Amino acid sequence: MKKVILFLSIVLLASAFSSCVVLSPKKYKALLAKQDSLGTGWSGAQESMDKLQSAIAKLQRDTANLNGKLNELQGKYKAIDGNYAKLKDNSSSAISKLSDDLKKREQRLKEVEDILRKRDEASNQLKEKLEQALLGFSKNGLTVEMKNGKVYVSLMDKLLFPSGSIIIDEKGKQALAQLAKVLKEQPEIIIAVEGHTDSQKITNLGQIKDNWDLSVLRSTSVVRYLTETEKVPGVRLTATGKGEFQPLEQNTTPEGRSKNRRIEIVLSPKLDELYNLIKK
Repeated sequence: MKKVILFLSIVLLASAFSSCVVLSPKKYKALLAKQDSLGTGWSGAQESMDKLQSAIAKLQRDTANLNGKLNELQGKYKAIDGNYAKLKDNSSSAISKLSDDLKKREQRLKEVEDILRKRDEASNQLKEKLEQALLGFSKNGLTVEMKNGKVYVSLMDKLLFPSGSIIIDEKGKQALAQLAKVLKEQPEIIIAVEGHTDSQKITNLGQIKDNWDLSVLRSTSVVRYLTETEKVPGVRLTATGKGEFQPLEQNTTPEGRSKNRRIEIVLSPKLDELYNLIKK
């Protein structure tokens, strides 16, 4: 800076001497003041320049940092956008698959409902036929009802067997013969014969040990009569004994015990269609 001021002074003096003009003290002082003013202005300009250079450097650093952050954010955005696109594709595929599965389930549900409706219709028709065929035995302890899509023909023991016996009497054979006529017209019906007793202990019945024995032997007697005498195909029948364990009434009164001693013939439409559908 001193060199610049010296240079300016020399220039001014040279100018003064070269013009061969003799400066008055007043002019000389004015020149010196101008020199000082120029030096001060130059210093201020230089200081401003330094500040501007510093500001420019700072702005360049900030710009570089911002560019780095921008590039980083753009990279993250591309990654997020790519993930979103994948999720969107996956979601669309998942939604489409769920929609297809739902349609299939709805179709299967409709098919099941149709099969169950047909079952109930067939059971109702069978119930009506049995009621007509066995109408004459309703006063002797025979009832026909439908539960859960199955037809239950309940015959009290007094209609079928003498007291404590497993041999079917004539009245019981007549009822079973009428029942067999309807069953042979319905080849798609599955037949389960269930024997039931009251809770009183068995006494003096020979080889029959207990109520289990009595209930099983009575059900097998009915199955034998239906298959051997009435020629109902044995493949359609099963015989089971329930003993005293599924009573209709309390065993505390004679009336209740009488209702509990019974043969129940449970008739079920075949549900092969439904079973095959469920296995899918």
